Amino acid sequence: MAFSLDNLLVVAISSRALFDLEVEEAIFQQQGLDAYRQHQLANENAMLKPGAGFALVKALLKLNALTPGHRMVEVVIMSRNSSETSLRIFNSIEHYGLDITRAALSGGAPLAPYLQAFNVSLFLSLHEDDVQAAINSGVASALLYQMPENAADLEQIRIAFDGDAVIFSDESERIYQEQGVEAFEQHERENAKKPLPEGPFARLLVALSYLQNNFKAPDGRAFPLRTALVTARSSPAHERVIRTLRAWNIAIDETFFMGGVNKSAVLAAFKPHMFFDDQHGHCVKAASVVPTGRVPLKQ
Repeated sequence: MAFSLDNLLVVAISSRALFDLEVEEAIFQQQGLDAYRQHQLANENAMLKPGAGFALVKALLKLNALTPGHRMVEVVIMSRNSSETSLRIFNSIEHYGLDITRAALSGGAPLAPYLQAFNVSLFLSLHEDDVQAAINSGVASALLYQMPENAADLEQIRIAFDGDAVIFSDESERIYQEQGVEAFEQHERENAKKPLPEGPFARLLVALSYLQNNFKAPDGRAFPLRTALVTARSSPAHERVIRTLRAWNIAIDETFFMGGVNKSAVLAAFKPHMFFDDQHGHCVKAASVVPTGRVPLKQ
């Protein structure tokens, strides 16, 4: 019987996002493909260090162990490597005991066309072109920043999201950017009871909420996932957010209306395995304390 990915949370991640391949990337950029190929072949048995998305992937894969015989998460390696140069990646996956068996190795070709084929819910990469193409194709995607030195490794899975242009559309964000805070607040007051349109990560949040609500561990344990919304919004723009999540039948565990205050301290206290934001400035600050991914605008 064929294996179906239809009812799973499928996370696609590039090899460079899963493992630290910055030395190898430098060899490729400075010396070319042949030098990169020779380096990877010569180091097939040298284990790679964890990369920017490693902690999140490791945490999510633990969910499958909680319900024996019923998988919830599938992780797929999506890489522009060829099969010839990828053996080191698979050896490192085995070394860390990661439950990853599927891969798409495009040999330099774009990855976005294959995301729908694997029913991908989330794509993580350090290559901006691939992330932008994925967002344009309608897949929740993020460009990862280098991992902070002391990233938390908690048993409980923790994921934090910005609001506008991430969970919600960038409609209100554009008003703020183009017309200022007063116009933004007035618009949100007038539309407080109208749900915000979905953003690129809305369906991912719905999927996580579904897992939370329908998880039944054999030993009665609660689902080990906690979500947080960390948004620059504040009163009076808070009401529309609350009503939108209510309309979507989603309960986020922790919500922080920051009102423009730097998010880093709150994120450091929450300790997410990943924080998703759309603004480079916010991501740079957040990346100094927690694993961070930037969500580009759809083009």
